[in-house]
Amino acid sequence: MNRRNILWSAVSALGAALGASSAKAATEAGAGNKLRVVYHLSDAEKVNFVLGNIQNHIDGVGGPDHVTIALVIHGPALKAFQSAQATPDVSKRVGDFSKDGVELAACGNTMKAQNVTLTDLLPGFVSAEKGGVVRLAELQSQGYLYLRP
Repeated sequence: MNRRNILWSAVSALGAALGASSAKAATEAGAGNKLRVVYHLSDAEKVNFVLGNIQNHIDGVGGPDHVTIALVIHGPALKAFQSAQATPDVSKRVGDFSKDGVELAACGNTMKAQNVTLTDLLPGFVSAEKGGVVRLAELQSQGYLYLRP
């Protein structure tokens, strides 16, 4: 075999492998594998925007059964989710998201810094004990797509 034939064989094999990989991914996506997405929220002024994005995401894929969503909150944004300070709209959305299976994680470090416990937060929250950024990294390592609107 000359070099041209060897090169052509290698390129053909690579193309076939990529084609098979793409076909497998498309088949798996169509077979009911849900997209997994984690939203990152730390800016207090973006609370309503991010909650709207999450609702639009759920609606856009045809409902909560078609996507797995986690919301990780830390920093100043956490105040908006304290029961005593939450607006009626934020309270309603968080309740709806909790029913829809959205993981609502509050940074344990932020909770300590703000002297907040889970009972101070709206129902449905869990504590990211190791920290919000650690939880974000854990979810990404599990294949979650990272969004920070």
